[in-house]
Amino acid sequence: MSTAMNFSSKAFKPRAPDKGSFPLDHFGECKGFKDTFMKCLRDNSFDNSMCRLQSKDYLQCRMDNQLMAKEPLEKLGFADLKESSPSPEDKDAKE
Repeated sequence: MSTAMNFSSKAFKPRAPDKGSFPLDHFGECKGFKDTFMKCLRDNSFDNSMCRLQSKDYLQCRMDNQLMAKEPLEKLGFADLKESSPSPEDKDAKE
């Protein structure tokens, strides 16, 4: 049996990962956010529409820790979720 090494003249060109592919969180920087999101999914029969806030927080953590490319949250489908919602105390202070 003969094994031939066939090297083509093309050089290997690395390319960026496909959208949606991102590094694993080896150091657990977003583990708390992931665990909260997964618990929410389990508690809601894996209906992800019930866990959008937890999903947004998890993706924001990944972007903040450079585990995925920064994207506007609106582009990720979270335009209806505001960055910070006023607390009830803030609302009472204005009245």
